[in-house]
Amino acid sequence: MFYRASLQAAAALASLSLLAGCGLLPGGGSDVEQKLAVGTTSSPSTLDPAAAWDSSWELMRNVFQTLVSFPTGSTSPEPDAADNCRFTDTTSTAYRCELRKGLKFSNGDTLDAEAVKYSIDRIRSIAVKGGPVGMLGSLDRVETKGDDVVIFHLTKPDATFPFVLATPAMSLVAPSAYSKHKIRDDGKVTGSGPYLLDAYKPGDRSVLVRNPDYKGFADRKNDAVTIRYFKESADLVPALKKGEIDATYRGLSAEEVVALEDNTDKDSDLQIVENVGADIRFLVFNPEDPAAGNPAVRRAIAQLVDRDALVAKVYRGTAEPLYSMVPKGIAAHTTSFFDRFGDPDRKKAKKILTDAGITKPVALTFWFTTDRYGSSTAPEFAELKRQLEASGLFRITLKSKPWKTFQEGFTKGEFPVFGRGWFPDFPDPDNFIAPFVGKDSVTGMPYVKNEITKELLPQSRKESDRGAVSKQFERAQEILVDDVRVLPLWQGKLYVAAGEDIGGGERALDPQTVMQMWELYRKANW
Repeated sequence: MFYRASLQAAAALASLSLLAGCGLLPGGGSDVEQKLAVGTTSSPSTLDPAAAWDSSWELMRNVFQTLVSFPTGSTSPEPDAADNCRFTDTTSTAYRCELRKGLKFSNGDTLDAEAVKYSIDRIRSIAVKGGPVGMLGSLDRVETKGDDVVIFHLTKPDATFPFVLATPAMSLVAPSAYSKHKIRDDGKVTGSGPYLLDAYKPGDRSVLVRNPDYKGFADRKNDAVTIRYFKESADLVPALKKGEIDATYRGLSAEEVVALEDNTDKDSDLQIVENVGADIRFLVFNPEDPAAGNPAVRRAIAQLVDRDALVAKVYRGTAEPLYSMVPKGIAAHTTSFFDRFGDPDRKKAKKILTDAGITKPVALTFWFTTDRYGSSTAPEFAELKRQLEASGLFRITLKSKPWKTFQEGFTKGEFPVFGRGWFPDFPDPDNFIAPFVGKDSVTGMPYVKNEITKELLPQSRKESDRGAVSKQFERAQEILVDDVRVLPLWQGKLYVAAGEDIGGGERALDPQTVMQMWELYRKANW
């Protein structure tokens, strides 16, 4: 998903005191509460799942339930609000879920089959532009049988549909608290997740407390979590050192990560946990632009970009070069761009251009957003500019905008070349190919490629064994390399920094790279 993403009602807040290192390991039998604070630069843009296809998922995973979910370490959806789910036919067009018994929302309403149907139908009836309605393209209708059974009828085979249901966008909401025709915007949440949203102040903090009525897969190791939202990443580590927060996720700069890993700050009682990441960064080319619309120009750029230098200079090992839209750790990952273009080579790039009749330096404007992907974005684009201009084949102008106006710009086709990021909706190769092709590509640039959309994707979606779809996705990646409509740059690693007394950081990120706050706890100090 773009951060999607990254992809941001006021309520009166009471101060939440933090425990000073005297908590017990989970299950220690103490009456002392486990209260923690987590910092991030990724604040929600909405509290309503029907509008969320961005970093709002971070909060939603912790206050809502979905029928199925991704516990840490899982590679396929597992029951959450559901007791069990399965396809009932051999063509993957009917998906049946039976609910857990005794579920209810935080307002006391029963969470039954009708509430599930209402929650999913509501996403489609509101149909927020750029929202999660785009994830339900294969859904025909939702049927209920009694109070506990929901059947999703699909218009075509789609073995990825359970993965879609596991995203926070498909969170279940109380029908009495959410209109079917408009987004809820009162700064409150009525869900059935591990936590209740006790207080919320946009751009400042969310206060989560344990939901006493929760029934689901989450094994909560704390009693309350305050999520603090920081505007600048430079403020996160100082807040950690001062004990204002116990842990942080999303927002650490490469320099901060390296310093923590090298233990260069001897006075710091902090730890850092590295997790495998599936978030990617890439360039998008506008096919309507006179220069960027020329395949030779795109291929020449692909021939020149030095990913190793980019990662080494800007990200200092906290990311790794990416040569495919499908990252490492996901089935069907390849190195297709390296296989085609090899190492950076000016002579080859010049030949690509001259063969297309281009003999003068190509002038292009590269755009990036200033407030979505972290403080290293500007240096990253400066390095791309340096690399391309050093060849003598390009003249690059850099421009930037805050995310809201940046998003408006690329959806209107105003930018020749621009940088984007993608955080996975679910850990399947489909989610790194399908969103970027078709008339409604999430890049904002229509990319009609019938072999992918009408042949490869439909074929792969008939296969419930997701490990058996490599052939289709390897071919799709070959097509992306030939067209160079998107150019993968790097794949990120994910880090949780915390005080030495905090445990659970290694389990806190689910396969969707969403923070599961319930995994964090304060260790015993005796």
